[in-house]
Amino acid sequence: MRFLIVGDIVGKPGRRIAAEKIEKIKKSHSIDAVIANGENSAGGLGITPETCEELLRCGIDVLTSGNHIWDKKEILGYIDRQEQLLRPLNYPPGVPGRGYLIHQSNHVKWAVVNVSGRVFMNPLDCPFQSIDRVLPEIQNETKIIVIDFHAEATSEKIAFGWYTDGRVSCVVGTHTHVITADERILPGGTAYITDIGMTGAHDSVIGIEVQQIVDRFLTQIPVKYTVAKENVILNGVVVEIDDKTGKAISISRLSLT
Repeated sequence: MRFLIVGDIVGKPGRRIAAEKIEKIKKSHSIDAVIANGENSAGGLGITPETCEELLRCGIDVLTSGNHIWDKKEILGYIDRQEQLLRPLNYPPGVPGRGYLIHQSNHVKWAVVNVSGRVFMNPLDCPFQSIDRVLPEIQNETKIIVIDFHAEATSEKIAFGWYTDGRVSCVVGTHTHVITADERILPGGTAYITDIGMTGAHDSVIGIEVQQIVDRFLTQIPVKYTVAKENVILNGVVVEIDDKTGKAISISRLSLT
């Protein structure tokens, strides 16, 4: 199976380029399934039912998220009904939504798991122990397992990749909005990259108007952020996975205007 995994979609510019490019990429790269992080798709912070449905219509099969999943409160009454939208697995019990999904494409089952890091992030349950608790159940359903590890610290992401190597097919990092050049297949057969970047305006500071962020650093005065609009790029990776063994065959970066 070939997966397109799209980096954090930021605001209307990110949604627009996703709508323009995803179906084309699916055809040009023989993609079987599409995963994207959508937690910044509504005005640069959070996701709404409307933006979720808009992104799913672009050809995305599963949307992952992270620490901004609850920024738009209307998502609270929606996420239980929309199984294609995930929140991090390691939220405490009783939180709405789900942390993983078993999906099917061309009669092949595959799983997506959404996990949040804890270094410089909200103090959620341990991501390492959380993945250990659900992996046996997922592995009973499928060997093809893709993880979006939404985290700040590169050390935590890399450690998580090594920790799950050989037990999952792919670990991609999200959250920092800056694509890294360390894609590789780990010795156990897990495809890994520290961050798959951002789908949005790259003449920005991680998707927000430059001067607003510079002023914030200079003055420490909070302002309402404005999503940038210039130099819109889709970042992501294409990952090929053996559907019999669940091992990764290849991983390559994408950066398209």
